Amino acid sequence: MGSNDIDVTGKRIVITGATNGIGKEIARALARRGANLTLVARNDTKAAATAAELESEPGAQGRPDIVNGDLSDLASVRRAGEEIRNRYASIDVLINNAGIHALFARTTVDGFESMTATNHLGPFLLTNLLLDQLIAAAPSRIVITASEAHRNGGRPDLDHLGEPRNFGPIGSFRAYGQSKLMNILFTQELARRLDGTGVTVNSFCPGANATGLISDDRLISVPLKALARTRIIRRPEVGARTGIDLSTDPKLETTTGQFITSTPGLHLLPPVASRRDTDYQHSLWLRSAELVGL
Repeated sequence: MGSNDIDVTGKRIVITGATNGIGKEIARALARRGANLTLVARNDTKAAATAAELESEPGAQGRPDIVNGDLSDLASVRRAGEEIRNRYASIDVLINNAGIHALFARTTVDGFESMTATNHLGPFLLTNLLLDQLIAAAPSRIVITASEAHRNGGRPDLDHLGEPRNFGPIGSFRAYGQSKLMNILFTQELARRLDGTGVTVNSFCPGANATGLISDDRLISVPLKALARTRIIRRPEVGARTGIDLSTDPKLETTTGQFITSTPGLHLLPPVASRRDTDYQHSLWLRSAELVGL
């Protein structure tokens, strides 16, 4: 029996970034298996359309709940976290999937570089706000969509973490890679902090996928449309499989602190140095907590 066949009826699953791409396909699979879904989204119109679509899936237990939340805006994240805490006494799975790759530098309302804010600081804050609900549901799970792009970014400078910076299309890949590395280091540090609670946390790389994350990038959308017809760029439903496994598979119930890549062969590569540096992971946690006001 594969993860797409596992019944999760009655499980409360909160997911970000479910209005398109990988997140939508994860949500679709979970809806079919009977999960009680909560979609955290910044665009209410897209969220409502997605909820209606998921409600029509065979096996769905009704329309998913919607919580408005913009991960690039810390005040919005706090409002979303408070709403979720007020709605649910427990959460079985939190899936931090939302992410962006901005080709040009942008600054958020809080004064942070946009990819650092959206891909790391926002999910970091939301997860911390929901830990009590996750612990209450134990055994429960946290799943984070990361990327093999983490190998390309280098170690973030914690003294200047999140500060606005200038970059164009080429430099954007380094900034994106750093944000994805932070996803993985957050996973490792959080797993240690949750040891003994019954809450597991893992991150995964879905591979290169033909999703909004990539195709919105104007300069590379044309070649990606061609690659999407090949096996180099995967369809979103293929890239979603590892995230579905981590969310539902009983065999992974006690697996924690791991980064799992779905790209063939890349699991043979050694981890980058910061993935072996627990002191740096701890320092990244402390600096992130300071920036988001925890």
